[in-house]
This record gives sequence, structure tokens and C-alpha cells, in this order.
Amino acid sequence: MTDLTALSYTSEHEWIRIDGDMATIGVTDYAADQLGDVVFVDLPAVDAAVSSGQVMGEIESTKSVSELYAPVDGVVVATNADVDANPGLVNEAPFDGAWLVKVRLSGEPAGLLDRSAYIGLTGQEA
Repeated sequence: MTDLTALSYTSEHEWIRIDGDMATIGVTDYAADQLGDVVFVDLPAVDAAVSSGQVMGEIESTKSVSELYAPVDGVVVATNADVDANPGLVNEAPFDGAWLVKVRLSGEPAGLLDRSAYIGLTGQEA
């Protein structure tokens, strides 16, 4: 089980785990719940450059289509083939098996939220 307090968050409902110059990115449980049943994800290609705050893909559910935003600047080094094959993993395990992309950072992340600030933003229970 992932320690949710060890992650950073964005106001667009992405989570990020930074380890050295690598960042693993996914969508939060709150986002997954708001989306409903996820049926498709469109992720950036490996080697694609992503810019903080810019759209890097889409996530489609039975309710809507939402954009995925890059929380950091960098280059995509991996995408989650399991989520590509089974988008429902986003609903089942948003913090564990359903990471979306891994990015090699090209700068210092800025503007990220800690868990308590994210909970305050969403009104979730801690």
C-alpha cells in the first residue's frame, strides 16, 4: 500500500512520486471516483517532452473525457502497459498498480501540494 503522505499532488488531481530525477505520475482516488468507470487512457509516447501544467493525455470514462496534465517538466521514459490494456485499474488501484507515466525530470517541480493541502482542496476525509 502506498504511503499517500509521501506523494505530492496537483490541483488537477494528479499525484506524483519523485525519486531522484524520476517522477511517477498517476491520478488520485478522488479523480477516479469523480470520473466513474474509466474505459480508455491516452498517454504520451515514450520520449515525448512534457511541460508542467500542460496537457499530456486524456482519460475517458463512462461519464466524461478529462485531460491529464503534466505536473513536472521532463521526458516520458515509460508508460503503464497494464493501464493501457485495462483502464479500469485506475478505479481499482489509483495509487498502486495504476500509475500512468514515468518522467525523467528536467527541472525542479514547483507548485505541488502535500496530502493535507490536497485533502483541503477536495474536501475528502483524511
